[in-house]
Amino acid sequence: MDFIREIERIRTVRELTQSELEWMLELGEDHAEYLYRAAREVCDEVYGKKIYLRGLIEYTNYCKNNCFYCGIRAGHVGLSRYRMSDDRIMECVEKGYRLGARTIVIQGGESPMDGDDAIVKLVKRIREAHPDVVVTLCIGEKSRASYEKYYEAGAERYLLRHETANREHYRHLHPSAMKLEHRMQCLFDLKDIGFQVGCGMMIGSPGQTIGCLYEDLMFIRELQPHMVGIGPFIAQRDTPFSGENNGTADRTTRIMAIVRLLHPRVLMPATTALETVDPNGYEKGIRAGANVLMPDLTPPDVRKKYTIYDDKKGLTVDDEGEMERMKQRVRGLGYEIVTDRGDSLV
Repeated sequence: MDFIREIERIRTVRELTQSELEWMLELGEDHAEYLYRAAREVCDEVYGKKIYLRGLIEYTNYCKNNCFYCGIRAGHVGLSRYRMSDDRIMECVEKGYRLGARTIVIQGGESPMDGDDAIVKLVKRIREAHPDVVVTLCIGEKSRASYEKYYEAGAERYLLRHETANREHYRHLHPSAMKLEHRMQCLFDLKDIGFQVGCGMMIGSPGQTIGCLYEDLMFIRELQPHMVGIGPFIAQRDTPFSGENNGTADRTTRIMAIVRLLHPRVLMPATTALETVDPNGYEKGIRAGANVLMPDLTPPDVRKKYTIYDDKKGLTVDDEGEMERMKQRVRGLGYEIVTDRGDSLV
C-alpha cells in the first residue's frame, strides 16, 4: 500500500476502514512521521499556529464510581479525600486568569457530596467574576435535567470521555452498575442542550483491540464532538489493573493524528497522561495535531491526592515563571500560546 497516497486519501475523504487503521498503526517510524506532518498541516489550516489554554482545577477526588482503572475510585479506601472550598477554587480561577487562561475546567470524580445547587452556585460565581471566561465542567454522568441547570447557570463546555465504544470492552473496564449506553446518552444530551462537548478514550487499556479502537472512531464520527481527548492508559497501583502494562506514546499519538485527519475542526489536547508516559509528550502531541494544553491550577497540597493514575506528571503554572517556561516549549515548536476562549470551530 502506498502510504503517502493512502494518508492523503484519508485526509481528503475523511474516512478509513478497520484494515486501514491497523495498517496505519503498524507503519514504520519514518512513515509515521508523514502521518504526523499531515495531521499538523490539517490543524494549522483550520486553527493556525495557535495553542489554546485550559486552566484545570481538580476540585475533588470524591467519587461514587468504581471504575477498575481509576485511582480515585470509591473502592480505594486508603485514599485521603478532599473537596476544595469554593473560595479556594476561586483563588485558582484568579491565578489562571492572571496567567492568561480564558477557559477554566472544573474537574472531579462523580462526587456524592455535590448536588446540582452547589455546581450551579460555583459556575455562577466564576462567570460573575469573569464574564469572559468559559466554564468547562468535567464531573461525570448526570441527568439531562442536571446538565440543563449547569448550562443555564453559564457553563458552556462539558468533557465526558466515553473511554471505549465497545460494549464488551466497557464491561471489562467498569462495574456492572455502569452502562455504556448511559454514558453515550449523556454525551448526546449534552450536545442537544447546547454544550460544546468533548469525548475521548484511553489508548492501550486492558482488553483493547484494533476493533475497539475502530468503534471509537465510528462513535466519534456519529457524535461529531467539539473536542476529543486521547491519552494512554496508565496503571494505578490501588486498582484491579495495577499490574497491567501502560499504553504507549507512539500508539496514542498515531490515534491522535488519525482523529485530526478525520476531524480537522475538533479541539484536541496534548494530555497529562501523554506527558507522564513520555517526557516529551506535550511536544509529540502537538506534532500529532493537538492544539490545546491544560496546565494544572490545583494547589500543590491537594494536587498530589488526585491520583487517577500513578506517577502523574503535567504542566503546573503556579507562577509567571512556570507559565513562561511552558510558552517557551511551545515556541520551540513554532507555535504560540494565546489568551483566547479557544472555541471549537466544529
